[in-house]
Amino acid sequence: MDNKITIYHGSKFIIEKPTLRGGKETNDYGYGFYCTKEIELAKEWACPDNNDGYANEYLLDLNGLKVLDLSNKKYNILNWIALLLQYRIPKGLNPNDEQAREYVVKNFTLNLTDVDVIIGYRADDSYFSFARDFVKNNITVKQLSKAMDLGALGIQVVLHSEKAFNQLTYVKSSIAENETYYTKRVARDLQAREDYQKTTRNIKVDKDDLFIMDIIRQEVKNDDARIQRNILK
Repeated sequence: MDNKITIYHGSKFIIEKPTLRGGKETNDYGYGFYCTKEIELAKEWACPDNNDGYANEYLLDLNGLKVLDLSNKKYNILNWIALLLQYRIPKGLNPNDEQAREYVVKNFTLNLTDVDVIIGYRADDSYFSFARDFVKNNITVKQLSKAMDLGALGIQVVLHSEKAFNQLTYVKSSIAENETYYTKRVARDLQAREDYQKTTRNIKVDKDDLFIMDIIRQEVKNDDARIQRNILK
């Protein structure tokens, strides 16, 4: 069965032969090659400052690869947050915040040992601020879930194993003009922050909502029905 997808990696450079440890361990899901199915989004990611970049195009053969898709209904928003907080630690956490981070990582992190490809949210600055607000007990699970549903910053496809890299074929690279795509990137981030503020203001917190301190005090775990109930409200 043909199970190939086209993906793009935004970078300042043309990358014909990416490697597993070519990036930073402190990326969203640790070491990996971070891509998207959308070329326009890749071009934005290629322009983090006022310089031109490239959208590198690849063909990924998914046959025989184990794919962890965090948008699947069997996973919850805290699974994504746990992976994020495992590799990226927010600045300015007080002891209570750090306790919250450690609890989420310990109880909601998924095992990535045999995972070849991860599909999930990309944590640009705005999304990372949502995660920080949750750890600091400022928003509930329901508010966090609604913020993620905004989808303004896109979904990424991450190659997470050597096996996945062996099934990746470079196609070509397209220029990403900073004059266009840096502006789009900034606008997308600002829009995500504005939408987040509107969303959190408009969601009424009720007695069943769970803040992170509620989760810790009640020892809520990954299979607890209250997590899914708060997400679906």
